[in-house]
Parts: sequence; structure tokens; C-alpha cells
Amino acid sequence: MQSVAAALARLGDLAATPTVSRLANAFAAAGHELALVGGPVRDAFLNRTLHDLDFTTDATPDQILALVKPLSEAQWDIGRAYGTIGASLAGETVEITTYRADSYDGTTRKPDVQFGTTLEPDLLRRDFTVNAMALRLPQLTLVDPAGGIDDLLAGRLRTPSTPEVSFGDDPLRMLRAARFTGQLGFTLDLDTALAMEKMRDSIRIVSAERIGDELSKLLVSKDPRAGIEVLMESGLAAIVLPEIPGLQLEIDEHHHHKDVYQHTLTVLEQAIGYETSRGNLESPDLIVRLAALLHDIGKPATRRLEAGGVVSFYHHDVVGAKLAKKRLRALRFDNDTINAVARLIELHLRFFGYTEGAWTDSAVRRYVRDAGDQLERLHILTRADVTTRNRRKADRLGFAYDDLEQRIAALNEQEELGAVRPDLDGEQIMAVLGVKPGREVGEAYRYLLEQRLDDGPIGEQEATRRLLTWWAERVQ
Repeated sequence: MQSVAAALARLGDLAATPTVSRLANAFAAAGHELALVGGPVRDAFLNRTLHDLDFTTDATPDQILALVKPLSEAQWDIGRAYGTIGASLAGETVEITTYRADSYDGTTRKPDVQFGTTLEPDLLRRDFTVNAMALRLPQLTLVDPAGGIDDLLAGRLRTPSTPEVSFGDDPLRMLRAARFTGQLGFTLDLDTALAMEKMRDSIRIVSAERIGDELSKLLVSKDPRAGIEVLMESGLAAIVLPEIPGLQLEIDEHHHHKDVYQHTLTVLEQAIGYETSRGNLESPDLIVRLAALLHDIGKPATRRLEAGGVVSFYHHDVVGAKLAKKRLRALRFDNDTINAVARLIELHLRFFGYTEGAWTDSAVRRYVRDAGDQLERLHILTRADVTTRNRRKADRLGFAYDDLEQRIAALNEQEELGAVRPDLDGEQIMAVLGVKPGREVGEAYRYLLEQRLDDGPIGEQEATRRLLTWWAERVQ
């Protein structure tokens, strides 16, 4: 946390940059107010990187557009109905919004847009006090009508108006509250937390896309566990991501097993640690974190109480992959993300057979083939899934996975595992068998691919011999 003086100095430096100073001078010369608002002001106090330059003004959208056109390379007015004009100035993106004084009907997130004329009421309609501060330009006057600085110093998340009014205006703010606990390390004040619990059902009016977007932002935050715990405590998780509360399995007094919910949070934290320590992925990685969060959601549906005090979850990997696809589709995630997460969940148990006996080279090749372009993420998820407190067991699993990665690396150096192909391509298969394109070519290709996975590179001559033998047996 920066001191007030240090934060103001950072903001002063930002205001002196060509982009901001040109804007401030242009609006002042035209007789309009302009203020830097929200995230950049907050982040100056938190010593975070300043980006996403958002401004607010008493100018109307038409007036904003007229003022920024001479200064910018491009402009866009997709948010004009809500008072927002975007522009690119010297390669930097800015958004400028007319003061707002909206009203809501409580049944939809879409406001009755009304433009305001002064800064303070515009700030008081925002989500949280720490986002309701502004820096007037070019005067460099800090405006803080709701006590945002005090809340920053206290690490407290609070709404400018009563939380009932704020969340009633826009229920998505409840998910933003959870996200900011993970992103900024803040805690909710009591009234805010109680209002979230009381008003959680109102989140149902928010679109699935917006909910999915907020959950994504939470997961890629610094401490997603804190935000997930807020969702659980408020009851919001039961509505937006019900599979997670479902992990709090009832523990029978005779059938003991680890707390799957707490295990999941630990896996998520460990996966984040591996993202950083391995250094092979762009961090943070949403796909890894979604897979970590959802990897065991098939357990409730597959839980069985066996004789001798054993709890089993047979095939929870396959069931979990299907459930993850269903949930992520409902939240409108893109297909690439959905398929990658589901694939990781489906494969996350595969490695544990490695410790029961040495895998053949064929098994290692299939592990790589099945993981495809998700192999590095699978390494992370599998390692993160080891949460046992038994040090000897944890070390045994860790050493075994080290050995598996070394074998993958050695085979990859010899055979380029990432691009495993049969020794004959489709054209060669058709020439050898004297057939035209069709189902038989696909079957032959898959046969040769299995041969390649079993035995490694066998060469065109041997591949041709085996193909002809297979073909002769097939047509008999």
C-alpha cells in the first residue's frame, strides 16, 4: 500500500504523460470537466501497474467524440448509448464516459441511462468505494466522496451506498466483490457480506456470459481461493457453480475420506505454484485453473461406500469431464477452452497407474498422444493433484512423475513424440493397397498409428509388410 503522497505523485506522473495531458488540456480549453476514475486511481495507492485509462466528464458523447477526433488515430462509439467513447491516442487505448445518474428497475441489469452533470454523484453510483475515487484533471485534485482511501488503507471492500441498493442496481457486483477479494487481497465488510448472502438469488438475472467472465477474472487473480470462499460463504456458488458446493461430501463415521472441497482448493493453489515454478506457461493460465477447480466434480455422482470402510469414486474422471463440459457450455465459454479443460480432467488420473508398474514405451507414447497440446498443462494438474500429507507417499509420486517426464523427453528426442505419425501417409496407403479415398484408408491409417505407438518408428518397408498382412487378414 502506497502512502497518499506517493500515490498522488504516481498519478501526477501519469497526468503528465502526453496522452493524458493532451486530453486534459483539450477538455479544459472547451470548458468541460475531465477526471481519471476508478481502477487507475485505486491502483496508484496499491502500487499496482496503472493501465486501462478510464475517464469521466460532463461532456456529452457527441462532445467527447468531437474533442478526441483531432487527438486520436481511431475512435469507436460502441458504448455511445451508455455514454462511452473509446479512442486510441499514440497507441494507447482510453475510454471516456459522460457522468451517469442511472436508475434500475430491479428485474434486469440494463439501466435506464441518464446522464449526470457533476462528478460526485457519478462516483457514488459505482460498485465499491475503492473504485469510487477520481483525479480531476488538469488540477490534480483527488475526489473521494465515499471514503475509498480509508477502505484502501484498511483493506476493506465496501459499497458507496448501502449494499442492498448497490447490489439491487446490479447483482453482478456481488461476483465482482468475490473477484476483488482474490485480485486485491481485500476482505468484505460485514454489511456487504450479509447483503450478498441475503440477495444471492438476484444473480439469476445476470447473463451467463457475464457470470462466466467474472468467474474467469476471479480464477486468474492473485488468490482465487479467497474469492471462491466468498462465493461459498455467500451461497452464490450454489447458483453460479453448483458443482463446487457439491464437493463438500458428507463423511460417514465409518467410511472416511479426504475433504474433496478442501483438496480441490489445495490443488488449485498448487497448480498456480507450478505455473510459476515450471515457467513453461503464460501465467496465469485460465485452462489450468479451471481444470484444477473442476477436476473432481465427478466424485459426488460416483461416490460408493465399499466394504471394509473404503470410499470409491470409480470413473469420476470420465464423469467429471462430461460435467465440466456441461457447466462451461452453460457459462458460455469458448469451445477450445471447454475441450481443453474436459480433456485434462479426463486424463488427470492416468499417471497414477505409472506408480503401480513400469510403463512400456508404448504406454508413454499413448500418454503423450492422448494429451496432445495439453501435455504441459497435464503435467501441472497431475503434480498439483498430489495433496497427501504423507511425505513418503508424496515424494514417491513426485519422483515417479519426474521419471515419466524424463522418459517423455528421451523418447521425444528420438522420435519427435509431439508429431507422431504412421510410417506411411494416406497417399502411400492407397498406393500399397490399390484403393481409393474412403473408410478403408482411415482404418489402415489408424492400424499403422497403433503400430507406431506400440513399437516406435518401424520404417516404410516394415510398415508396408505389416499393412499388407493386416489387409489380407481383414479381407478374408
